Amino acid sequence: MNGDSIILEQRERIAVLTLNRADKMNALAPEMRGRFCSALQQVQDNSEIRALVITGAGRGFCSGADMASRAIVGGPPEETDRRAVLKLVGEVTLAFENVNKPIIAAINGIAAGIGLSIALACDIRIAAANARFSAIWVKRGLIADGGATLLLPLAVGMEKALELAFTGDIIDAQEAQRIGLVSRVVAPDELMPQAVELAAKIADGPPISIELLKKLMWERTRNSIREQLIFESYAQNLCRTTQDQKEAVAAFVEKREPHFRGT
Repeated sequence: MNGDSIILEQRERIAVLTLNRADKMNALAPEMRGRFCSALQQVQDNSEIRALVITGAGRGFCSGADMASRAIVGGPPEETDRRAVLKLVGEVTLAFENVNKPIIAAINGIAAGIGLSIALACDIRIAAANARFSAIWVKRGLIADGGATLLLPLAVGMEKALELAFTGDIIDAQEAQRIGLVSRVVAPDELMPQAVELAAKIADGPPISIELLKKLMWERTRNSIREQLIFESYAQNLCRTTQDQKEAVAAFVEKREPHFRGT
């Protein structure tokens, strides 16, 4: 499956999915979401594929949702189509529910916002030494979504998750490894070779056992993610009605710091 923004390639028993908007640090545009979900389903449906590596093109893993698509004076246009109104915020992470094959995130650069959520939804996270991470939502006047309000505390503990979510600070790969957000940090030119090597090692194992292991270990969390997305959607849609969120969008367009007033 090849597309302008999503590339899925098979290498014998493993697959590599690349977010391919290098000029935008692989910011997730609306049309990418469906392609991303379709690619994950294609991996699950292909019995020859036993493991998946997700990475980004260029210098970024995924810098978050494409703010440019929302950067319209006065805020984003009102959604009137019922499918858009009923859609869960950050539901792209639900596509991971259908994949019982091991998924490795090869984080080659910034992973922020929904990019962080995508990384958290993977089974194993390997970071290049120059990778960075941010729960950036708060700087946009929003709350964490894509299941991050559940997955981030599970990865790093509640206190650290709240610190990251309250501040939106950017942390480097070494700090991410220290707090348990990633399992290893490697030189940038070693990232894909090591990720692919690990995927191939897993693919050499018994696929039925491995898929059952993944299903069992994720089962309770998967059952909680959909419920969490409902709460996140309520909170996110509430945030989007605030003046603070409109100010955050305006500040993004004008390339300045936002001035939040709690309205």
